[in-house]
Amino acid sequence: MATSEPFESSDESSGFSGRTSDGRSPESFSIDGIIGTSRAMQQVYHLTQQVAKSDASVLLLGETGTGKELIANAIHQISNRHHGPFVKVNCGALSESLLESELFGHVKGSFTGAVSNRTGRFEAAHSGTIFLDEINSTTLQLQVKLLRVLQEREFERVGDTQTISIDTRVIAASNRDLMEEVSEGRFREDVYWRLNVVPIEIPPLRDRREDIPELVTFFLNSYNEAYDRYVVHISKDVLNALQQYHWPGNVRELQNYVERAVVMASGDEFTMELLPPSVLGKEYKPIRSAGDKPLDSQSLNSMLVKQGLTELNPANGTLHATLVESLERELIHQVLIACGGTQTKAAAMLGINRNTLHKKIKELGLDSNDT
Repeated sequence: MATSEPFESSDESSGFSGRTSDGRSPESFSIDGIIGTSRAMQQVYHLTQQVAKSDASVLLLGETGTGKELIANAIHQISNRHHGPFVKVNCGALSESLLESELFGHVKGSFTGAVSNRTGRFEAAHSGTIFLDEINSTTLQLQVKLLRVLQEREFERVGDTQTISIDTRVIAASNRDLMEEVSEGRFREDVYWRLNVVPIEIPPLRDRREDIPELVTFFLNSYNEAYDRYVVHISKDVLNALQQYHWPGNVRELQNYVERAVVMASGDEFTMELLPPSVLGKEYKPIRSAGDKPLDSQSLNSMLVKQGLTELNPANGTLHATLVESLERELIHQVLIACGGTQTKAAAMLGINRNTLHKKIKELGLDSNDT
């Protein structure tokens, strides 16, 4: 099976690198921890750099799984507030009453269960940045209180009368069109305009497919290290399937599939069988015989020879050597994997001398890393 070259480690620089708007090319913008060099992502990097220089509110727009939190964190890390806290709040994960307490804090006895004073997230983010994810899920009543913080940078804790002033930058994110939410009466227009000082739209993965190979490389390296695996080859068919898929879950979905492949791989290759049916599509069918039963060894041998006759040039006199060497290499490779890389066990399973096995490993270009 044709494979790409082994994946090498990503070498992402910290913050932004390369040229900037003062006569330097934006093509080399990058953000630590964010993968992609497509034109769509270069625009995101450029806006991120520009907005980080100010304290303006930022509204991140994009589908779930596109990396909005990574961009929010990047804005904070390269801003003048990077020494302050970066506080994250998922507004969609809490009820209205719990979210109000989470954001603004409360005083003891303000409601059932309030057994002590609590500092809210806005106050905790003083001198830093607060990231309000899924801001579209907040209620109209809570948006009234958010408006005051956005305008005046002050609020009261739940159940308190003392006003607290803060110096906190606000970055919000939505996976829905907030202007449409405003027109439907589900989001306050005044809050929208306070948040939407600088909008940054994060493109879905299907609109930057050229970034997929780089993302796969990055995730393979990460999960190989995390799980102590060595999945370093990827078939061209797999890359084609990944680039043709529509990615409803975006980068997060791709990350999950690569992690699963690393966990489930029996060797060092990311093959089609490791992809989920949703990516493979209806057209893909694994090698099966009639009745959807696994092929027997004789049928497989016949198929390999026929495929060799189709793909190779029998006239050049190398058909026998090429097919036999290819099969022998894969046989030894798989047996070594099954024996945990122990050559003595592998030689016994193959029925050959250990020295002979060692010689064949060298001749066939196998090494200890292949197991």
